[in-house]
Amino acid sequence: MKPQYFLSSFSIFLLFLHCTNTFAQSPAAAPAQPPAVVASPPAATPTQAAAPHGITNVTKILEKAGHFTIFIRLLRSTQEENHLFSALNDSSTGLTIFAPTDSAFSELKSGTLNTLSDGDKSELVKFHVVPTFLSTSQFQTVSNPLGTWAGTGNRLPLNVTSYPNSVNITTGLTNTSLSGAVYTDNQLAIYKIEKVLLPKDIFAPNAPAPAPVKPAPEKPAKEVPEVTAESPAASVDISSALIFTHNLVVGSAGLLASAMFSL
Repeated sequence: MKPQYFLSSFSIFLLFLHCTNTFAQSPAAAPAQPPAVVASPPAATPTQAAAPHGITNVTKILEKAGHFTIFIRLLRSTQEENHLFSALNDSSTGLTIFAPTDSAFSELKSGTLNTLSDGDKSELVKFHVVPTFLSTSQFQTVSNPLGTWAGTGNRLPLNVTSYPNSVNITTGLTNTSLSGAVYTDNQLAIYKIEKVLLPKDIFAPNAPAPAPVKPAPEKPAKEVPEVTAESPAASVDISSALIFTHNLVVGSAGLLASAMFSL
């Protein structure tokens, strides 16, 4: 009986030692961490709340609409595509673009675009851009002539006339109408036109200035020859005077003789 009791006690002792050693080797429990505090983002300022949407890509819109291949090519070759991108990013007044279709360019005389300089091509593109957003209803109230990126003046006139069902555009060389809206929002309006807007500054050469009127040459005054005693004129004048004096003396003598005879 005693051996069995001894073995049981020894087994319990070994188990106690094993448990104590296990607890000693296990890492201490980490102290409880306070709940993490998540910082809330700052409230949006009015400027942030009113931030504009992404910049509109004009050429992408025209490519998607189709039939504007030549106009897109001009936008890119003249670098006006970048100008439009910057303007839409910086401008608060927006833009209006009159986009000629490929058929509009086909109506030009063959080789017209090839004869233009790079500067003229850039001016032609700019003549189709109005530096403000215009909805179709606003064409009823705009003042003519419209200013464009190309400028203003007698050489760059662009006039619009609004009717109940159409908007007419004239440049002095081109007469056309809006044939539809390609794209419009509160910042950009793109309208399709079936004729290229031709500015006088490029396609109507300046009339040559009239030649200055030359003053009529002054006629030289005739020189009056000096009369001298030896000159023929002087001889004639002296002879006439002598004849007059002779006649006067003879006449006077006749009168005197008549008077004496009467006495």
